[in-house]
Amino acid sequence: MITTLIIVGFFVVVYLVFTNFYPSFGGNVTKEQQLFYASSKQFKNGKFNNTNPVPKDLSFLETLKLAYAFFTTKVPNGRPKADLKATKIDSVNVANYKGEARLVWFGHSSFLLQIEGKNILLDPMFGKVAAPLEILGANRFNTEFPLEIEKLPQIDAVIFSHDHYDHLDYQSVLKLKNKTNHFYVPLGVKAHLEAWNVSLDKISELDWWQNIQFEGINLVCTPAQHFSGRKLNNGQSTLWSSWVIQSKNENIYFSGDSGYASHFKEIGAKYGPFDLALMECGQYNEMWSDIHMMPEETAQAGIDVKAKKIMPIHWAGFKLALHEWTDPIKRVKKEAEALNIEVITPAIGQEIRVKNSVNNYSNWWENL
Repeated sequence: MITTLIIVGFFVVVYLVFTNFYPSFGGNVTKEQQLFYASSKQFKNGKFNNTNPVPKDLSFLETLKLAYAFFTTKVPNGRPKADLKATKIDSVNVANYKGEARLVWFGHSSFLLQIEGKNILLDPMFGKVAAPLEILGANRFNTEFPLEIEKLPQIDAVIFSHDHYDHLDYQSVLKLKNKTNHFYVPLGVKAHLEAWNVSLDKISELDWWQNIQFEGINLVCTPAQHFSGRKLNNGQSTLWSSWVIQSKNENIYFSGDSGYASHFKEIGAKYGPFDLALMECGQYNEMWSDIHMMPEETAQAGIDVKAKKIMPIHWAGFKLALHEWTDPIKRVKKEAEALNIEVITPAIGQEIRVKNSVNNYSNWWENL
């Protein structure tokens, strides 16, 4: 028994030392920051909470069972047969662009939004794996991007939805921080950026339903039903969110990660209709459906937020669940047709005009 306790204690100490000193794990929210967050309706007993009582806290055995299922289940067609090819975009064209609002998808949930002459990045995750160390994760589906991070123009704003590794990436932030004017994040996420030496005067953190004006663009931090944490001992220490992005002529919704719940209708009632909604659709399973929507729910959520058209995101980037890699897009398209809501399906790097009424995107994922 003594020997077992010594071994367990050793590994606990190693884990704590490693996570506290290895930079990709990010920072920790301080006691002083927690006192400030206490004014948030979502912050209770030292943690952020969803409006609904989810996600369920798993026991140790339930966690082991879930981990075992994930790492041992073989998923046919779980990845593309080869790396997904990105449509390349010209760096000069991007730097000089002054046209109508457009987006470029970098895969998964990452976008470059060019609107009102501004360059805005949404959840810019350009890392190889969605994990703190490369040995802990599988490679992303695309090894090349439409435009390499070093060739991006000056970035006016970066918006993050939450602190999970497939959305907030240490190496990406290091490459972006000196070419980015400002970062907008949900409450608590500032701690990670601060740990990575992003200047505090370049960070604004918001609670749900708070908005901020950014050079003529209205940014609203809106609810999501999800969770947070970058290591075992800091779960729910930071908030998660979706975002509304409004210019004089465009209205865009970015869902972040979320299970299906009533907040979509609330957002639609307050800020809809939207010209385009970027809606989470991937990495789902019935075991965690309260924090990740099923594809059929994605289509319904698009109706709830009053979107004129939706684009499924959070797929075609990483294998983080047990479904086939094309299952999300096939199922959401089928349900959207039944519900009579338009779905657009651009390939990685293909230009997306926010107000374009012509949907000429192909089923590019077929036979891949």
